[in-house]
Parts: sequence; structure tokens; C-alpha cells
Amino acid sequence: MKKIVLLIAALPLFSFGQTDEDPCSTLTRISLLISNQHYKPKPVDDSLSVNVFENLLEELDDDNRLFTEIEINHLKKHKLKIDDYVRDENCEFLTDFYNTYTKSVNRYREIIEAIKKEPFALKSTESIQFSKKAFPYVKDAAELKKLYKKRILFHILRDVSETSKNKDSLVANFDKLSQISKEKVFETFICKSSSFQLTQKEFNSRFFGAFCHYFDPHTEYFSESDKSSFLSGVSADNLTFGMIISMNDKDEIIVNEVLPGSSAYYTEKIDDGDQIIKIRHLNEEYNIACASMQKVESIFSSSEYRNAEFTLRKKSGEVYNVSLTKKVMKDYDNNVYSYVLNKDNSKIGYIRIPSFYAKFENGRSNISDDVIREIYKLQEDKVSGLIIDLQNDGGGSMDEAVKLTGAFIDAGPVAIMNNRKKQTHTLKDPNRGSVYTGPLVVLINKFSASASEFFANAMQDYNRGIVIGTQSYGKASMQRIFPLTFEDNPSEFVKLTVEEFYRVTGKSNQTIGITPDVRIPALFENQMPSESDNKSALKNDVIEGVSRYTQFPNPLKPEVIQNSQKRLAVNQEVKLINEMNLKIDKLYDGSIAPILLEFSSVFTDVNKMNSLWKDIKDFSEKEYPINVERNSVDIEYQEFDEYLKSSNTEKIKALKSNFPVLEAMNIITDLNK
Repeated sequence: MKKIVLLIAALPLFSFGQTDEDPCSTLTRISLLISNQHYKPKPVDDSLSVNVFENLLEELDDDNRLFTEIEINHLKKHKLKIDDYVRDENCEFLTDFYNTYTKSVNRYREIIEAIKKEPFALKSTESIQFSKKAFPYVKDAAELKKLYKKRILFHILRDVSETSKNKDSLVANFDKLSQISKEKVFETFICKSSSFQLTQKEFNSRFFGAFCHYFDPHTEYFSESDKSSFLSGVSADNLTFGMIISMNDKDEIIVNEVLPGSSAYYTEKIDDGDQIIKIRHLNEEYNIACASMQKVESIFSSSEYRNAEFTLRKKSGEVYNVSLTKKVMKDYDNNVYSYVLNKDNSKIGYIRIPSFYAKFENGRSNISDDVIREIYKLQEDKVSGLIIDLQNDGGGSMDEAVKLTGAFIDAGPVAIMNNRKKQTHTLKDPNRGSVYTGPLVVLINKFSASASEFFANAMQDYNRGIVIGTQSYGKASMQRIFPLTFEDNPSEFVKLTVEEFYRVTGKSNQTIGITPDVRIPALFENQMPSESDNKSALKNDVIEGVSRYTQFPNPLKPEVIQNSQKRLAVNQEVKLINEMNLKIDKLYDGSIAPILLEFSSVFTDVNKMNSLWKDIKDFSEKEYPINVERNSVDIEYQEFDEYLKSSNTEKIKALKSNFPVLEAMNIITDLNK
């Protein structure tokens, strides 16, 4: 952070202070920072106005269930004027937007409560339609009431349908079951309305975010809490209450694990499976069923929430309260780990990299050193090849990506950086020599992004390893976090895109991703997000590459790739994945038939959907013949750690269900031949 402060401290535009009552000062600072520092700034004109207007509405009301057509027409007077407001430092329009939004949220709750008091028929001759895209705004409040009634009825019928697969039994007990479901659904609808409520400050933050995203998807406005949450995602050590949580099928927040040594652990009350009902921080109480997931995630990940009181419910029904304090602990889910895989009397090393973490925030370790440490462990077991798993690794520190790349090549350039002035500089391997020179396979998927792609690029360009999986995400831009003021404790920041990285060939994976040497399909592959989905994403281009770099001698690579492709072409698992993807794509991309709002029709639809989801779940949890064991170093020091033993069990189970790993092992075997 100090380097960044020094870099921009000379700019006069940050001399004034910020107050919560004056969003224009914040907006002006954001606009000037972007204009002076962004990699490819755009003009502040009507294009910005239209984009920010549409993005803000989508952020506030993504499926058009709050605003009416009348209100949208009222707000459209601002659609081409936001650029003028920014230049004139006139933010009165934000008050107009906020008041209109708050009115729509209050109306939503009032309508739901009114419907609850009226006689409610549990059968209708009308149908409900679902779509991947949001429907047009309804005309007025009367139309909204009709829409909400249809949605509530569908949810009631669906809730009844999901209680059993025995239709006859459900029909026989429908009156009793539907009343139970009706109470539950109305409570959920009313409860969720509170998650739509925003303070003026929270609303302004949403607008600042929409403004930043006009320039590119990764330029973002951060509060102190937002910044802390972001950095915790790229750190291996974080402030934590000591509970690993997840959401179950009923949208309840459940404790999966309690971390030994944490505040939660020392209460001696919290058990795996307990449900979190409420969280109280200072004078604010959050009912989990009503709070937004964004708020819940912030409480658990941000350093702003260091102390909180939790209300939990045990499986027995007992409700209890505990006060917890965060402490810095190792985040084992975000740490590099390794295993030994056994195949045909040989050992293959496997290293999982969940993110390119560094010593951000509370971090005490960094990924490049941790990977090298795992390589040394695996070399003790005399592995004959190495699999680096970057699936679902969204990136992190670019410095760490450079260092890790250097561990696998002898010397030379690893990437080209390009700045806003179109000045390029070549990033080079900081250390001569390689830590590992044996056979290498790199796994990627659609969620492998940024630093992950940086590393995979280099492994391909240097002919160092074989990259397998699906096309990657396609993010080649680099961001830095800038404070908006230079107070001792700034409270506002912008994560700003400042550079783009290119392969040593001069090509870029921006928006197009990395094409793997061997493509292995994945479930939901065509439904996963990518950089190209973002309207404001930087365009792909090509620059002049480096004149000289020495590729790794890998004469068997073409033959091994061809053999792998032949295996996969006749593989039954690949065939099954492709067949399931056809069903998934039809569900998401096809035309969805309207559903008649009566029990029989909803029951049929629910069971058809549940059948597909069961097939997907069963396939995702299927285990393959992958013989996994801990490396000998870990076996020794983890022997008496019950938490790590439990964690290992889950990780090994996930590894055995990782189909691309099976083919990676085949490739390593072929390379050794």
C-alpha cells in the first residue's frame, strides 16, 4: 500500500475530504482517479450515463420485481444526464433514485402483507412463466400484486411437492400440507423484503460500483469492509470466528466445521450441523433468514466485524447464544496442499492451488513458497510426475504468479506487461534454475482466471507442461487498490485496472481464455460465466512478443496429447458429461414452457427438475479409481491433529471425484514412457 500511496500522492485531486452526507465528493474523486490512472479510461459522456443507469437498475432489481414501468419512466429523465451530473458535481439525482427504490421496497412488503390477510386460493387457471432473462417491468402496483400472488402460489405448491415423491399421499393430505407451506412461504417473502432495504450510504455504494464497472468489470469501489473481504480471499491466514459454514437445501446457514483453537472452539457449545439463526453486531441484529448473503459473507470475512453474538439452533431444537471474537488463523481451505497418487506401481504428485495468495491483510504465507515446499515433500516420496490443479482458482497476486512460474523454468521472460501509455515491459523469472523439471500437467476450468491463467500461459508457451480441462475464464488485466483519501485510516478505496499482461508470444487470453492442449468437458460448462459476458470487458488484442525465449524440450508432448484425445473420444464418462450438458443447456437456454398454477402441474415440473438435479449430484459425487495417500511428511506431523485428519478425508473424497485428475494421471504415465 505504501508504494501505491507514493505513486499517486503527488496528484492534487485528492486533497479534499469525504463525508457521508456528500456523495459527490466521493464520486468526483473516483472519476478523477479513473481518468488519471485507469489502463484504458473511457470518456464521461452519454455512453457512461446509459451504461451506469442500466447497471444500477440491474443491481437494485435484477429480475424486475420491485420497480414498476411508471417508476422506470420517471427515472429515465436521468438516463442521459449522469455524465453531466458528474461534471457539475450535482448528486441530487441519487436522492431521487434512492427515494424511488425505497418506495418500491416498502410497497413490496406492504403488498405481501396485504395478500397474506386476504383469502388465498391454492389453485389457479393462470400459469407462471420463468426465463433466464428478466421480464419487462409491470405497469403499476396492481400488476405487481398479481405477479406476487402467482409467485407465492407457485412457491407454496412447490414446497408441498418437495415433501414427498408419493403424489397420491400428497393429494390426500394436501389441505394440511398446503397450510403449513403457506405460512412458511409468506414468512419467507415478508422476511426477505428486509434484505432489500438499503441505507442511503449503502445505496450510494451501489451507485459507485455501477459507475466503476462502466470502465471494466474489475474496477470496483470498496468500503473498508469490502476491501477487507476482498483481501481475505487472497490470503492464507484470516481473521475468523472459527466456523466454516455453508448453505443447505433449505437456504439455512449451517456450521460445517469448528476450527480447533478458535473462539468458536473454546465455547465448547458449537457442533457441526448447528444452524445459525441470528447474528448481533454492536446495535444491529441480523436475522439470517432475512439478511442478504452479501451481509452474512461480510460479517464472516471482513475485519470490520471482529466481535459478534451468535444465536444458533442444535439439531435437537435447543437454541443458545455465544459471543465470539475473531482471531488470525490459517485458512486451510485457501492453502496449498498436496497428495501422492498411485498408478501402475509409480507415484504421481498432486498439488492443489486454491488461489494465488500472498501476505495481504493478515497473511503470513505466500503461494509460491508453499508450492515449492509441497514439491520438496513430494520429491521425498520420489514422484514420477506432477499435477498442478488450478480449477476454480480465480487468481490473486501477480507477483506470486511470476515467482511460481520461475520455479518451473530455468530462466527467461514469463510475460509482457502493457500500461495506459502503451509502454511495455517484460517480466522475467527472478531466479535462475528450476525447482522441478519432471513431467507436468496443469488442470484448468472456466473459473481459472487471472494469475492462474498467467501461470498456465507460461507453461504452454515454454512447452513446459500439458494444460488440460476446459477453456479458462479470460481475464488478463491487473488491478491495484488505491485509497480515495490520504487520511491515516482511509475508509474508501477503488480497485483499479492499471495494466494488462500478455503471453511472451504477444498474444493475450483477455476475453477468450486459454485453450487447453487437451479439452475435457465439465458439467455446466456452457453456463459458467466468463470475462466475455461482461459488456465493459477490455477487448482482446495482440502486441509484439519477446524476440527470444527457450522452450523446454518435450518431444513426447504431441504424441501424448493425441493419445489423450483418443482416450477421451471413446470415454463413457465424457459421453455422459456431454449428454447431461445437453439437458442442462436445454433447461437454461431453451424456451421454458409456462407452468399451470395447480398442484398436479407443479408436482410434475418439480419432480422432473429434481430428477435432473439428482443425476447431476450423483455424477458430481461419483468416485473414480484414484489411489490417494498423504505425502510422507504430512503423515508424520498430522498424525495427532484430528481436525487435519477430518479435513484430509474431505479433500481426498473431492479428489477421487475429480475426473480430469484421472486423465492427468494417464498423461503423466504416457510422458514417462
